[in-house]
Amino acid sequence: MKLDPIQMQLLQEIAGLHAIPAGAYNIRANGELAGRGTTAAIDIVTKTDRSGIDIYIKDQTKHESLHIPVILSQTGLEECVYNDFHIGDDCDVTIIAGCGIHNGGDRASRHDGIHTFHVGKRSKVKYVEKHYGRGDGNGEIVMNPQTIVYLDSDSYLEMETVQIKGVDSTDRLTKGTLGENATLVVKEKIMTHGKQFAKTRFEVDLNGYNSSTNVISRSVARDDSYQEFLSVINGNNKSMGHSECDAIIMDRAAVKAIPEITAHHVESSLIHEAAIGKIAGEQIIKLMTLGLTEEEAESQIINGFLK
Repeated sequence: MKLDPIQMQLLQEIAGLHAIPAGAYNIRANGELAGRGTTAAIDIVTKTDRSGIDIYIKDQTKHESLHIPVILSQTGLEECVYNDFHIGDDCDVTIIAGCGIHNGGDRASRHDGIHTFHVGKRSKVKYVEKHYGRGDGNGEIVMNPQTIVYLDSDSYLEMETVQIKGVDSTDRLTKGTLGENATLVVKEKIMTHGKQFAKTRFEVDLNGYNSSTNVISRSVARDDSYQEFLSVINGNNKSMGHSECDAIIMDRAAVKAIPEITAHHVESSLIHEAAIGKIAGEQIIKLMTLGLTEEEAESQIINGFLK
């Protein structure tokens, strides 16, 4: 595997990697395989019918990690990749994904990643996905991720998604189907600026007895950017569901939050919370009395909000 300095910087931004990671990994660069490693418990196989990979994690795999970052540094490159995760029973694993795009030209660069998780009984998965864009040209940076999750009984998946810089347009979809005693936790952080567009849609079906979900989105919209948050939770059995959208709006930006919770069972308990507002003036004043400029105070508040 040989990556140029721009590609290495992207890799550091989205996955925190400065060298080949320990454990299993699959690094994709400009539409091609740049490096791959497997372990006795985690195998990675290239798809033959379409672009993407199948990841197989054996039963009882504990405390192992998998890195699957994607980096694009070629302007005008557009791709759609399908990655399927087959996670056995009684596992405890961390999966670090993400996409970084450097666009130095005048054509759009785009990555659409469709990730499907099949999580076995009693397994625990932490999934971290970071999106990052940069460029010195006029070409757009577009990312449209989809995450489809099927959780078997007593399983748990925690998903952390971060997009805080450089993505001009994103249309994000996350869908979950939960079995008995299964839990899905989603923590999303987004910041947009300029004329950027970000749409997020969550759809969770609480099918299993005692299944639960907690979906939390925190976002900051600046300049003339636009954000839209849609959360759909269906309580189809005795279950608990909670969704929360908390947004800071600045300048001439716009934020739209749409809750949709539907109970199909008498013992389904569903809650939605949404709050959109500006930074409180007293918060800025308090920090300025400690010696910060107004700009520094604003930055501190935003960083703390998105932490």
